[in-house]
Amino acid sequence: MRKILIVGGGYAGFYTAKKLQKHLARGEAQVTVVDPLPYMTYQPFLPEVAAGTVEPRHAVVSHRRHLKKTTVITASVSKIDHAAKKVTVTPAAGDPWEVDYDTIVVTAGAVTRTFPIPGLADEAIGLKNIEEAVAIRDRVADCFAKASNLPAGPERDRLLTFVVVGGGFAGIELFGELRSYASALLRQYKNLTIDDTHFHLIEAMGRIMPEVSLKTSHWVIKNLEERAATVHLDTQLASAVGGVVELSTGESFESDTIMWTAGVMANPMLRNTDLPAEERGRLRVGADLRVISDAGIVPDAWGAGDVAAVPDLIPNQGVGGFTVPNAQHAVRQGKLLAKNLVADIRGEQPREYRHKNAGAVAGIGLYYGVFQSGPIALKGFVAWLAHRGYHGFAMPMWERKARVFGNWIINFLFRRDLVGIPARDTPRTAFEQFAVRPKV
Repeated sequence: MRKILIVGGGYAGFYTAKKLQKHLARGEAQVTVVDPLPYMTYQPFLPEVAAGTVEPRHAVVSHRRHLKKTTVITASVSKIDHAAKKVTVTPAAGDPWEVDYDTIVVTAGAVTRTFPIPGLADEAIGLKNIEEAVAIRDRVADCFAKASNLPAGPERDRLLTFVVVGGGFAGIELFGELRSYASALLRQYKNLTIDDTHFHLIEAMGRIMPEVSLKTSHWVIKNLEERAATVHLDTQLASAVGGVVELSTGESFESDTIMWTAGVMANPMLRNTDLPAEERGRLRVGADLRVISDAGIVPDAWGAGDVAAVPDLIPNQGVGGFTVPNAQHAVRQGKLLAKNLVADIRGEQPREYRHKNAGAVAGIGLYYGVFQSGPIALKGFVAWLAHRGYHGFAMPMWERKARVFGNWIINFLFRRDLVGIPARDTPRTAFEQFAVRPKV
């Protein structure tokens, strides 16, 4: 029986394993997934998690619950030795060990890409995982609670100044959702007004959201400005030391909440392998998702998702000839990869990945959205409904879809839950404060 090892349980890895469970006959292969997290995160919901409209646990999908025919190892792969067909698995607790395989599938995803900007690593937070989204929600709620007890002045301004760096889909959705979240919080703090809050989005390019038309992007900026949020185009973050945000334009202000969404890069674990990578650090694969080198196809090695440089066969669609790193491609690549693995086992030819972009849809706060498919553009409430409908049904597993739609229905009936739990990062503080210690 062939042993298939999947490195990474995100979109591409999860769907590869899920579809292998469906397509493999009994005894054809043994499938193992290794990932440091016990769940797959549905990343398009991270802005809504940060804004309190989707509960954190409902935006993730348990590996063990839904991959029942797959061996799941919750640990990191720290090394791949494809020549020997072994990986080194490093758990959070305990000693590393080696796992051998016959076929490897690398779907390790991407991590946040940053730049050596002074103060960025110390002050900012990303939006790549569920923990970051939860922390943002708690911090925003805590900032409002603290600010409500202060008189007008620099200290209160700092607490109520929120900065998002990056004007792609993730940044704009987070920015818009947090603006709506802040407006909802203001209803609970009668001594604060919308004029006391300051929202800044920093984008280095001359436009936002390159996936939509320029006209649509202009509508988004106008909508945000009407909601008391400022978009800085052609502007770079120069420094964030001590929470003092300095921009390339010379403007400066202080903030306790700086969020970075300005790009991703292939998981750096790929550097500790003998598999071929291209200049941007992504795994080299062909259109059929088999790993390739200068000498040709690398036997028994496959890759997909954000960690891989997958050729885009649809003209004028990808960037630099490769598919862009998003969920739309990763999910479909995972499904095709499972079929190609089964075909390979059965002596059949794998198919090439070819997917025409289905369009782009984004939510930018409660009842605001945009949708773009070719020349067709929708804006406002209708686009917001399209966003929720698309992502609600795209969420893997019916029990997860039901939970998400349940969140939205409950929020519609009773409004979103605005409670933050800032102390969850330090849960032992209260116990330690009052715990009686032995006398010395």
